[in-house]
Amino acid sequence: MRDQTLFDKIDLHLIRVLHTVLTESSVSRAAIRLGMTQPAVSAALKRLRDLADDPILVRSGSGMVPTDAGLRMLHPSVSILRAAEVLFSDVRGFEPKTAQSTFRIAASDYLDPLFLPQLVARLKAEAPLCTVEIHSLSGQLDYHAHLAQGELDVVVGNWSSPPDDLHIARLFGDEVVSLVGADHPAVRRGWDQATWLAAEHIAPTPAYPGAKGVIDEHLDTLGLRRSINARCAHFGLIPAMVASSLLVLTTGRQYCERYVATLPVKILPCPVAFPRMMYYQLWHARTHTSASGKWLRALTKSVAASLRKA
Repeated sequence: MRDQTLFDKIDLHLIRVLHTVLTESSVSRAAIRLGMTQPAVSAALKRLRDLADDPILVRSGSGMVPTDAGLRMLHPSVSILRAAEVLFSDVRGFEPKTAQSTFRIAASDYLDPLFLPQLVARLKAEAPLCTVEIHSLSGQLDYHAHLAQGELDVVVGNWSSPPDDLHIARLFGDEVVSLVGADHPAVRRGWDQATWLAAEHIAPTPAYPGAKGVIDEHLDTLGLRRSINARCAHFGLIPAMVASSLLVLTTGRQYCERYVATLPVKILPCPVAFPRMMYYQLWHARTHTSASGKWLRALTKSVAASLRKA
């Protein structure tokens, strides 16, 4: 009986306040995000504290931090809000011009540098009242869990062997090439396999110790190893590093082509045969039939297709 009485005191607005207060760790910032007065948020927080029998948010130095109980409430609050959003948007059907959904996308920065800007621009043009959150697809992001919990709608990236426990759709395939500075000796002399392997390569920082990207995974299958002299966690900065050094970046042609007009760089073929680099979008079964999810995935596919023609 007590559980039913407690449940009757909780409404969706209270869950929204809980989630915002926890993520902002501030009553005043939560009030701004929610469009409420600070006293109203404080009153809602008091109700939450009474219901949880826990302070939820406590002072720490000059700021505030969630309690252990508060942190445990964060993921359930996200799931509840996301489920409610999907429930009502799909009951009504998804109308981009009037929808007020939040789309959460995780993407690899190895993608065409125009992809995310154009995706966001198209999304805001076609669904102006919706919000979009872009998350980095890094080794620290457990995208399986975030998709399952409704904290992400779609994940976009490249995998040599994409996971088979998620829904998947191919976006495009790309030829693997090398990007070098315009004054690199290979531009004049060319290179063979041995010369390419011995060159000064730059590669992304591993997602975790011992991790390898698709380039080095394929080299392993051939019994080959290149000389990696530099690593960088920010893929978008690498072309500028290549332009002013003897470093070699090996990745998809489409990515490299975006920099040829703005940096003193050249694209060279690889003397090692690589399979095409494949890019996909992944999503969870929980959003497979969602009207808003279908719309987002179709938009993502459309943007990817338009970039292949650019």
